[in-house]
Amino acid sequence: MLSRRAFTRSLLAMGSLMAMGAAAFAEEPSFTSSLTAPEPSKAAPAKPKNEKAGGLATQTEIVAGQEQQPMLSLNSLAAMEGAISMYEEIVAGGGWEELEPRTLKKGSKGEAVIALRQRLIRENYLSFDSLSSETASVYDAELMEAVKAFQVNHGILPSGTVAEKTLAEINVPAETRLGMLRENLARVEAYAQDLTGDYAILVNIPAAQLETVEYGHVYSRHNIVVGKQERPSPTLASKVSDINFNPYWKIPASIVERDIVPKYMEDPSYLQQMHIRIFDGVDGPEVDPALIDWTTTPPDRYFFRQEPGSHNSLGAVKINFPNKFMVYMHDTPHRELFGRNVRFESSGCVRIDQVQTVVKWILDRTQTPLDEATYQSLVDSTEQYEQPVENGPDVRWMYLTAWATDDGRVNFRPDVYGLDGTDFIFGQPQPKTY
Repeated sequence: MLSRRAFTRSLLAMGSLMAMGAAAFAEEPSFTSSLTAPEPSKAAPAKPKNEKAGGLATQTEIVAGQEQQPMLSLNSLAAMEGAISMYEEIVAGGGWEELEPRTLKKGSKGEAVIALRQRLIRENYLSFDSLSSETASVYDAELMEAVKAFQVNHGILPSGTVAEKTLAEINVPAETRLGMLRENLARVEAYAQDLTGDYAILVNIPAAQLETVEYGHVYSRHNIVVGKQERPSPTLASKVSDINFNPYWKIPASIVERDIVPKYMEDPSYLQQMHIRIFDGVDGPEVDPALIDWTTTPPDRYFFRQEPGSHNSLGAVKINFPNKFMVYMHDTPHRELFGRNVRFESSGCVRIDQVQTVVKWILDRTQTPLDEATYQSLVDSTEQYEQPVENGPDVRWMYLTAWATDDGRVNFRPDVYGLDGTDFIFGQPQPKTY
């Protein structure tokens, strides 16, 4: 177990936090279907408005060589135990005072700034010496950097300004944070079990982020789209088995029932627009949907398949791994969703921003490297191609609302599926109903 002193030293050394992303659970309320829209534009997707304005809490980027610590590693259990020890001391010391609702930013002055310093000192974002400075009541550059570090660790856009969302996270009681760490300790231990430490793909559902990891450091970090609250993504442990280029989408019966048939009933041309074909069994003959009474036909009676192409909901590539939930990671034609801070939009599978980086990373480390030209030619062909992957990287789909890394960072995310307090670790969460 890390000592409080050692853990604190690590926490105070977080000089590179601003480069490290974390997904936000912001105020966007809308949800979209897991399906593409009919006849999507073939033009490159427009840059999301909030990305242009710098509004994304996280970025998809390659960070190889920066020695950034992943969400899960062979050292995660010790880091969690050290964080729990630290927060136990904070709670025993009375926790922290709630701050008054007020926007604070660089240049602000007064007692509210001193209260903010005191609050951040409690979690070691600032040293005690910052209170003895003649400018302790001034929101200076040092305080701004501490606020940015706090924002990164809570999945908030690191603006350095304390506004409504940051204030809400600051005012979460210390007892609650300690409870979250204890809740996630068993999850971290279970997810780290049998992790090789060589290559891994880590998905954290509450963070809506994916990391590719090699030898204990992050290679790339990606914004992802995960399951809606009413169609949650499962947690699992597996290994990559193969990669499909230009995949067919073999549509699950649940989506047939919830999405496909209702859309077809509203618009009989929908299946043709979406290049969806119906068969009497996987290898059976194609059937005419107009000849079927869909009001009485069970959703699993026929096999629905979407053809490869720009219309396909899986995009250009799909990453497979053995699991009992029939889920996978894939591309998407709905790339605009990666420009949101709320990315709980799928029917359970994981959509990856800049998926080609992940695909190349997998193949470059397991077999013949895949150059950009070859990747693009495979995609442009629209022909289905399956590439087996030998000794593929570990895959972990995790539900972590709190985690610590051995560089001293302690991270928290909202409990989007309402699973904290239920002893949930692995499996399929129950949908949230409204």
